[in-house]
Amino acid sequence: MSQICLHGYVRGRVQGVYFRQSTLEQAERLGLAGWVRNLDDGRVEVLAEGDEAAVRTLAAWLEHGPSAAQVTAVELQEQPLQGIAGFVLRR
Repeated sequence: MSQICLHGYVRGRVQGVYFRQSTLEQAERLGLAGWVRNLDDGRVEVLAEGDEAAVRTLAAWLEHGPSAAQVTAVELQEQPLQGIAGFVLRR
């Protein structure tokens, strides 16, 4: 299994709609490591690493997010593996 790390941003109505917590739950379900946080400009920033198929599954989920979200753009770039353990909410 190949491992990858993706980092990027989600735009749209993605704050105040349970986006971070839902991302955490999806990432944990997929066995990924990383973090998610809200930014002051209204975007959500995400870093996820682990099995490539699982990371790509999370990336596809970010395109729509939880039911109350209205995602307008997802920008993700591959990064070097960070060696993170677990997935957390950052403030």
